[in-house]
Amino acid sequence: MDELADLTERLVSIPSHEDETAAGDAIEEWLRAETDARVERDDAGNVLAFAGATDDPAADSLALVGHHDVVPPAPQQTTGEGLDGEYVVERREGRIYGRGTADMKGSVAAAMLAFRDATPPADRELIFASFVGEEVGGEGARHAIDAGFAPDRAVVAEGSTDYSKPGVTDVVVAHRGRRGSRLVAHGEAAHASEPEAGENAIYRACDAIDGVRELDTPRATVLGNDVSGSLAVTVVDGGDTWNVIPERCEATVDERTVPGGYADLSGVADSVPGVELVVDQDLPPMACGDAAFADAALDVARAVHDERGLDAPDHVTKPHATDAGWLAEAGTECLVCGASEPGEAHTDTESASLDVLDRCYRIYAGIAEREL
Repeated sequence: MDELADLTERLVSIPSHEDETAAGDAIEEWLRAETDARVERDDAGNVLAFAGATDDPAADSLALVGHHDVVPPAPQQTTGEGLDGEYVVERREGRIYGRGTADMKGSVAAAMLAFRDATPPADRELIFASFVGEEVGGEGARHAIDAGFAPDRAVVAEGSTDYSKPGVTDVVVAHRGRRGSRLVAHGEAAHASEPEAGENAIYRACDAIDGVRELDTPRATVLGNDVSGSLAVTVVDGGDTWNVIPERCEATVDERTVPGGYADLSGVADSVPGVELVVDQDLPPMACGDAAFADAALDVARAVHDERGLDAPDHVTKPHATDAGWLAEAGTECLVCGASEPGEAHTDTESASLDVLDRCYRIYAGIAEREL
């Protein structure tokens, strides 16, 4: 556990909210020094390492996946002025505090150690990947996928702790995606004293918003677990001044999607004259279709918990989008399992439990060694 704690602290101390280069350097250097794996750094800055049956084209491949970018730190999480300076890292009461401990350098450290220490089956290629740009739409994962990164299976080390019950690290078999879009209403400007001479874009946007409120949100079931979407108008922006009929109005829609399901926003746009749907971001959901992989991972997680006298974890779903969505969309069977707890990531008191990080290390190594 000391080695895991030290490695976590080292990674967390390196700023990576604007430029992930130094954090990627540290991961790459550690892998080259501590393993015999083939280590690569791609043009985006992703760090990839390959071990086991790397020369067997028929080998099964399993990836342990994380990311080393973080969201900007709070003022108290850095030693410099504003966002400059080293990140502050503290170890106390069995936890490590600092930006990125939960999301997700602690789990990256656990995956690095598991990658080094695990002995996979002879016919398996074991892969470690730490991506850049997860927090800004999965830029690193998409770059790697476009370049041919295509493991058969992956364990993505995002948070799954305290989901089914306190004190356990569950195995996520599905998560929601996010589609961010705008319903853009076009009208015709006129003087407000003669409203009939124009076409009020705000009224058209309101009609579209009423249509959104009437939509059913999609639902899905993945390996017996229910996933529910959500839909909300979060911003309305239209008009320039008090005495002009507005010719444009936009309603921003936050939609949490489910595997195989989207709300019919296109239908809403088509039903109101002068309204178009503009999709700004579409982070895909994830669903694991390999029941044997999901069951094997849960068996490993339950054995690790049982050794410590902890309650048994379960298969669960996750409300947040992760890089598992991009990998699943490209054909990789994914699960999510990691140390971050609900409400812990992106906070000014972000932290991760050392006991949970050690638990994750043992789960990752166990899955890597398991016949799937």
